[in-house]
Amino acid sequence: MNISQPEMRIKGLAAEPAGVGALEPTPTEEWERVARYVGFTRADQRAMTQTVEPLFAHGPAVVAETYAYLQRVPETAAILGWEQGADPAHLAERRRFFTIWMARTLGIDLGADFADYLFYAGKVHAGHGPRHIVVAEPWVTGAISLTQSTFARLIADNFHDAQLAVSAIAAWNKYLMIQLDLMLLGYRVARALDDGVFDVRVSFFGRLRDTTGAAARVARASSDATVAGLLRKVLNYYPNIRHQAMETTWRDDANPQSLWPRVEPLYVLQDGWRLLLNGKDLRYYGGYEVQVRADDDLALFPPGR
Repeated sequence: MNISQPEMRIKGLAAEPAGVGALEPTPTEEWERVARYVGFTRADQRAMTQTVEPLFAHGPAVVAETYAYLQRVPETAAILGWEQGADPAHLAERRRFFTIWMARTLGIDLGADFADYLFYAGKVHAGHGPRHIVVAEPWVTGAISLTQSTFARLIADNFHDAQLAVSAIAAWNKYLMIQLDLMLLGYRVARALDDGVFDVRVSFFGRLRDTTGAAARVARASSDATVAGLLRKVLNYYPNIRHQAMETTWRDDANPQSLWPRVEPLYVLQDGWRLLLNGKDLRYYGGYEVQVRADDDLALFPPGR
């Protein structure tokens, strides 16, 4: 562990910075934003509901056909390590994952929990699943595209009402587009956590261990990374921490080229929470602008510890 004094890593005598900015939206915020953008409405939901039954009836075949296809395509077979055939246990795991997703999708799940699930699925595809397999981003997009085309074909085959079929296909396309965006958000924050030249350990205590599902997480940092930059990665990767540990403040954007004043949201620790770098409380040792170094330990404590 690097035990150098945090205050020695700050350039000059600048005041403690206001907080951590430029965070990605939470999964729920992103779901609502993209749903507005694509115009996903109650009329869309009604059209989808009328076409659920044949899609549900073909669900098991869709799961089987999807993984048969992934085994036939050389690129995806190589990613999954299936060049010589699928490992039965691995195939069973992925089919279960896909089946759960299919069931929730055909149930037209609009809940915040499903947004979190899709965000997690993106992280899994970025190598943060139990097998640590990284699926290139185009193949994540391609998998959703395959589902869209399958749904369109099944609807066209099973409904002779052209208006209903067109409306339903368009609605499923919007819904799956929202899902893809959530998965790619999770994918990006996971890849960002792994991007850097050295490791910093981020330790969680108290109820944060239930929130994150871990006692600690390793984050990669760049050579000039600060506590604020590292914490940004962590808050993007574990967005639920924000609602427990952080509160929002605002900072003026001092851009002389701008004709209008603008403020940006910043996140700071709530009263009672502590952020320690190698055992030093950053409230008294430089705050968020302290530079981090290889093998540092950044620890986040809830009140009462």
